[in-house]
Amino acid sequence: MTGAHRRILVVEDDPETAGQLVEELTTSGYDVDLAANGREALSQGAARDYAVITIDRMLPDIDGITVMRQMRDGGIAVPFLIISALGEIDDRVRGLRAGGDDYLVKPFSFVELLARLEALGRRSETVAKETILRVGDLAIDLISRTASRRSRKIPLLPKEFQLLEYLARNEGRVVSRAMLLRHVWDLHFDPSTNIIDVYVGRLRRKVDDQQAYPLIHTIRGIGYGLRAPG
Repeated sequence: MTGAHRRILVVEDDPETAGQLVEELTTSGYDVDLAANGREALSQGAARDYAVITIDRMLPDIDGITVMRQMRDGGIAVPFLIISALGEIDDRVRGLRAGGDDYLVKPFSFVELLARLEALGRRSETVAKETILRVGDLAIDLISRTASRRSRKIPLLPKEFQLLEYLARNEGRVVSRAMLLRHVWDLHFDPSTNIIDVYVGRLRRKVDDQQAYPLIHTIRGIGYGLRAPG
């Protein structure tokens, strides 16, 4: 894992175990956040992007299985590594079927933990490259056909999503109205139509309003472009 893909969320209620995990992972070069219970895990998992989440099955409020299911239902696709003292075959099968990607039984070797995290992190990067388009803090999920900024979902109609996807695939380029009509609406250029301006205006309000910086830019007399600052 490299760069932003080295952030891990550790969900562990035992202070001693949590402290050891955070210390060892930080020493190994990871950025680590800690959640001491299920509610904290749900809150942090929805607020940030993680390469991997390690989660204990036995939490004091919401059990780890329920936390994973709720995150999966909420569209969070990050890999889960279950770390648990429950090591029977039925326990492992239940954890994996509930949305876990790997299962590590306590006590465990930290070397093995690192190896499993690296494997899950590589899988996470591959999936992200294949299914997510990113421009600045905008994330476009090509599988679920959803978009978000800073993890806040943007409600989009199907044609609005197509328009945003086309702009994102041409990040940093000027896209003319004729190109948008042809590739998004499958229409030939019609100088009398204002459909592009209407949809771009609607999309801009959804994507850029109350955000730190605008992503959709108008190039007068030519068309539009999607780009982040910097």
